[in-house]
Amino acid sequence: MKKLIASCLTSCAKKVLAREQPLVIGVTGSVGKSSAKEALGTVLRGKFDVRVSPKNYNNELGLPLAILGLPSGGKSPFRWLSVLAGATSRRMFGIKDYPKVLVLEMGVDRPGDLAKLLDIVVPQIGVVTAVGEAHAEFLGSLDDVAEEKSTLVKHLPKDGWAVLNADDERVMAMRAKSKAGTMTFGFNDGADVQALEMSVSYAFGDERGESGMHLKIAHKGNVVPVFLPEVLGRQGVYAALAAAAVGLLRGMNLIEISDRLRQFQPPPGRMRAMPGIKWTMLIDDTYNSSPVAALAALDVLKEIPLAAGAKRIAVLGDMLELGGLSVEGHQRVGRKAAECADLLVFVGERMGDAEAAAKAAGVSADRAFHFGSVEEAGHFVQDRMKKGDVVLVKGSQGMRMEKIVKEVMADPLSAPRLLVRQDADWK
Repeated sequence: MKKLIASCLTSCAKKVLAREQPLVIGVTGSVGKSSAKEALGTVLRGKFDVRVSPKNYNNELGLPLAILGLPSGGKSPFRWLSVLAGATSRRMFGIKDYPKVLVLEMGVDRPGDLAKLLDIVVPQIGVVTAVGEAHAEFLGSLDDVAEEKSTLVKHLPKDGWAVLNADDERVMAMRAKSKAGTMTFGFNDGADVQALEMSVSYAFGDERGESGMHLKIAHKGNVVPVFLPEVLGRQGVYAALAAAAVGLLRGMNLIEISDRLRQFQPPPGRMRAMPGIKWTMLIDDTYNSSPVAALAALDVLKEIPLAAGAKRIAVLGDMLELGGLSVEGHQRVGRKAAECADLLVFVGERMGDAEAAAKAAGVSADRAFHFGSVEEAGHFVQDRMKKGDVVLVKGSQGMRMEKIVKEVMADPLSAPRLLVRQDADWK
């Protein structure tokens, strides 16, 4: 049934694309896809009529739904019938005021997934955010992951553009596989769009100011200041840099791009700063997790300045779908957490490896705690939080770590707007 629905939606989506001829921007990578997608939408809306694929509409069902502007049918056969009727209508009669630009997230779980998505639509611009261990259980080694992600770059047309992370050597190696032009972004010297002088703005205690990232973006000798509210860490900056690169390719200038990025808000569960109970600060990174992403999040936690007497708390859930890389990946995260946090809270069976690694690195028993459920961990964290503390919460999707964030956020009534996985399908 799923294959039949996907086939029908794909046929309708291809027809609509052939008729409307929008500029299509595809975004892939092991981490940072959704943030990059949202940053692209924020920047480009300053000059173009843009549609950004919603939520995680990044597979064989979600991609055509995003193209057609239709919702998922969820678990209801009747809703899917309504969706198919809407798709057929759009195919036959067209869509009024169809967007000029589509920004589409292209996800990968298994080998060949990206090729299937590229059979639906070949973007004119392809953005590759990073290569990491996410989905290594099905894709194999990091080189195998990179090979799968490079499928997007290989398919770009000659007059298209590959927008690549200059700080990731596996992503940069894709440059040789594309017949399209390339634009690079990153912190490294030589990146076409480069981040300079990055710093964190942190409002703690009873100072309810704005938290976020300050930086400068440089391109061809021109430099502009940028502030990214509620964004913490390099992943959010990478998203902004990718968006800036695409904006430049589409004729925008750095001043326009900087103004637009001031309006960028990270998607729920992606390194988002928010007030916590007891005048604390939360870093909500609960959408998903992998060793690369967890290490980056811990680096951010370590860099945030603390008020006198406050502490850094790392609440880390299992990282799933790592296959043979699981034990080593969890151990790396445990050792890193030992360097970056004053209090370590591990959640889930696999995080036992992280706890053991942290203790082997010198963390005492009164600083590291291990729980089997998010409910237990949430109550513990709530009890241990004090004024001025900074709390990072991160874990794989299947761990539902956002429940801990909801437990300790200052305004739980805003959870449906701010947190990930709050719709009825996840209840």
